[in-house]
Amino acid sequence: MHTKALRSFWTNKHRGLLKAGLLVMVSLTIGCGGTRQTKISHPVARVGTVEEGIASWYGEPYHGRRAANGEVYDMEQMTAAHPTLPFETWVSVRNIGNRQSTQVRITDRGPFVKGRIIDLSRAAAREIDLVRLGVAKVKLAVIEQPRSYGRGKQFTVQVSTARTRQNAEQLERQLRKSYDAVTIRYRAPMANGNTPESWRILVGRVKDIKQAQKIMLDVRPKFPNSFVVGWDID
Repeated sequence: MHTKALRSFWTNKHRGLLKAGLLVMVSLTIGCGGTRQTKISHPVARVGTVEEGIASWYGEPYHGRRAANGEVYDMEQMTAAHPTLPFETWVSVRNIGNRQSTQVRITDRGPFVKGRIIDLSRAAAREIDLVRLGVAKVKLAVIEQPRSYGRGKQFTVQVSTARTRQNAEQLERQLRKSYDAVTIRYRAPMANGNTPESWRILVGRVKDIKQAQKIMLDVRPKFPNSFVVGWDID
């Protein structure tokens, strides 16, 4: 990403776009037939959308393990985990405290800690002086959309992983009481030994990412680490 292009995201013209970030209102049904409205900030892969919040970083023991998009996580590459942004989205992350910036590609899901909006690789965290303190308040902006994301694709929600098929089938039976489309998908261990074999428990198979996000919000009260993933990702 060229420096000149990066500067353009902080012009007044784009600030107008930044304020127009999409907010999704979803009503979740809870006990006794009542409803609770959950307001989530949902930054779609639209250039200029921003978020502010707390950033953290992750390294060991995740280094060498498979990320949510299926590739091997390398903490020395410029990548990050985000709860909702589509994989392959590029974002600029600016440390509000020292005004240092970095650019990362979204490859993973997380962080699943209240108030945190992004988990940076160690390499990216180093660029904004985040490694030493561990957390910092940041502003992130979408600077490049993923190519053809969502076009002709199907999506599902990964609600959990299990170390044994027996545990996966037990959870599958539990979920089928509320959902029709529940799938168990085997994930083989990695050759380097960093990631053991596992069984992923998936809910839904839809063509619209917004439908998948509604499923995710529905299951998150019981499975807070749920996230949307492409159906075709191993």
